[in-house]
Amino acid sequence: MQKPTFQSSILGWYYRHKRDLPWRKSNDPYIIWLSEIILQQTRVNQGLPYFEKFVKNYPRVQDLAKAKEDQVLKDWEGLGYYSRARNLHATAKHVSENLDGDFPRKYDELLKLKGVGSYTAAAISSFVAGEPRAVLDGNVFRVLSRYFAISTPINTTTGKKEFEQLANKMLDTKSPADYNQAIMEFGAVQCVPKNPKCGECVLNERCTAYAEGNVIDFPVKEKKKYDRQRYLTYLLINNGGKIAVQQRVEKDIWRQLFQFPLIEADALLNPAEVIESINKDGLLIKEVVDLKPHKLSHQTIHCRIVLIDINKKLKLSIAEDAQWVAKEKLVDYAFPKPLRAYLDRKQLTLPID
Repeated sequence: MQKPTFQSSILGWYYRHKRDLPWRKSNDPYIIWLSEIILQQTRVNQGLPYFEKFVKNYPRVQDLAKAKEDQVLKDWEGLGYYSRARNLHATAKHVSENLDGDFPRKYDELLKLKGVGSYTAAAISSFVAGEPRAVLDGNVFRVLSRYFAISTPINTTTGKKEFEQLANKMLDTKSPADYNQAIMEFGAVQCVPKNPKCGECVLNERCTAYAEGNVIDFPVKEKKKYDRQRYLTYLLINNGGKIAVQQRVEKDIWRQLFQFPLIEADALLNPAEVIESINKDGLLIKEVVDLKPHKLSHQTIHCRIVLIDINKKLKLSIAEDAQWVAKEKLVDYAFPKPLRAYLDRKQLTLPID
């Protein structure tokens, strides 16, 4: 009897254990694209509600194209990496206006879309058009690095090239769609980062890392060279029951999301330093709240909320360009995750008179 190959083992496992996910029931490139963009750097259980929301709110690419960007960002709120949402909207407008709403299916055409890289193009083209293009995401890196015990760091140019070549070599060209789904699912469910289920794995007899007893050491990553620390003191300013809100427009994290007036410094500011910084004596500072540090890819954000009451006639230069929003309406604005989590905890019953 012929021994099962890597490909047949992965596919056999997939057909027995695959999860019932809504995008697997569609052959629409727009729907597949939505799922792939949402699931970039996002776990399935976190991304699924967002996928369902976007499909409901924007069932066709034309619907997404017609939406206002602020509404798209609001629908994306909490998912992080907001450039994905901006690219999502820009691509929908491009497809709707320049491609007559006909979403591309082929790899080379997909690569021309904003926010679509080689992985996303390979996924969509293989799922929809059956193109023999291998996907390479975190799950595939993990499965291949363990199976072959490859110590080349996956977050280097050399490593990415090596794994890209290997992924294409291992691709089942007769069933590229199912194989790509299978190897990603295998990494997400079976060959997980911590406590992988090696004892019941269909590949354990041929997995090099398992044989050597060092599965947990793979994949290898080069350590990051820096972790920038940033300190953001937000002023939650109440003026007669309305809150000062500003939109971030600079090319930085959280661009086009909303926030409270901000002072960024080398450290979080205490109340006296806040008063000195905005040059206003006599402000009624009601509360100071430090938020949990927010970790991004190359920086850690430290946030402090300073609640301030001001007289209706008092003007603050730091809030000159602010919109004054009724506190119960703050739910309609897209805030960065730390601020939204703070507002949700407060449930908009802020300690404001």
